[in-house]
Amino acid sequence: MAILDVASDARPGHAQGSGSSRSGRRRPSGERIAQWLFILPAVAYLALFFGYPIVQNVVMSFQEYTTKTFYTGEAPWVGFANYVTVITSSLFPTTLINTALFTIGSIVGQFVIGMALAIFFNRRFPLSGVLRALLLLPWLLPLIASTAVWKWILDQDSGILNQTLLFFHLTPHAVPWLSSPDVALVSVILVNIWLGIPFNVTILYGGLQGIPDELYEAAALDGATGWKAFWNITWPNLRPVVSVVLVLGVVYTLKVLDIILGLTGGGPANATQTLATNSYHESFVLFSFGTGAAISNILIVISLIFTAVYLRLNRRPIDE
Repeated sequence: MAILDVASDARPGHAQGSGSSRSGRRRPSGERIAQWLFILPAVAYLALFFGYPIVQNVVMSFQEYTTKTFYTGEAPWVGFANYVTVITSSLFPTTLINTALFTIGSIVGQFVIGMALAIFFNRRFPLSGVLRALLLLPWLLPLIASTAVWKWILDQDSGILNQTLLFFHLTPHAVPWLSSPDVALVSVILVNIWLGIPFNVTILYGGLQGIPDELYEAAALDGATGWKAFWNITWPNLRPVVSVVLVLGVVYTLKVLDIILGLTGGGPANATQTLATNSYHESFVLFSFGTGAAISNILIVISLIFTAVYLRLNRRPIDE
């Protein structure tokens, strides 16, 4: 009987404890509503300013969308005709190769120089803060102003770069930096590297600041200094930051438009014509909005493929 009494007394208590634990796990409806209210502005912003333009751009790429459509309101559905026109165009291989060269050259130059400067500024020395602030100027200046200055610097006849090279007899004649198909793309890449260095330095410098000094001190006791310390301590701890820098850099560089338009306009002889500039030319010069939308969608797909592949390949090493 005593056992039964104890069991009968334990059951309600156990049931009550179980019910209280379940109710403890349940969040009040008011708290969940508050969570959704905080998320709702961000969701609305993304849907309005990112989701709707992308969907509209995809729909437009399947239509014959021209200036006439703005007056009639009717755009004939042409299916994949715009994509076929773009891919079969004689200009498409050129723009694809130029886009790849422009992106790879810019990312490599920006990252290498940015990493070197980040490591340099990570060391404490007088006026390091002032120099870091001055390094941000290319990032803060309006792109139109920066492009205009660089166009004057690279001018073949009166540009300061050619004048300097000729003064020191480093070249026998003035170099047509922006007017020659052989060097125009290189010139545009150099300007884009100059503009992207502050971003790389800022992000990489922040990552370096997060690495404890104790790791370097312990490694120095074992004789790991210089390049050994970089490969065994700096690089493994900086890999997550490097992934962010490279992904954002590639996505941004693929869609660069204003720099190329300001310097060369896509010329000479389409030497600096990329997918981004070709999309702009089709949409706002030839007013073939359907074709321009198709080119921009191809550019979006390329960005998504690169991001997915890169993050997939680097996820395991970063986790390790």
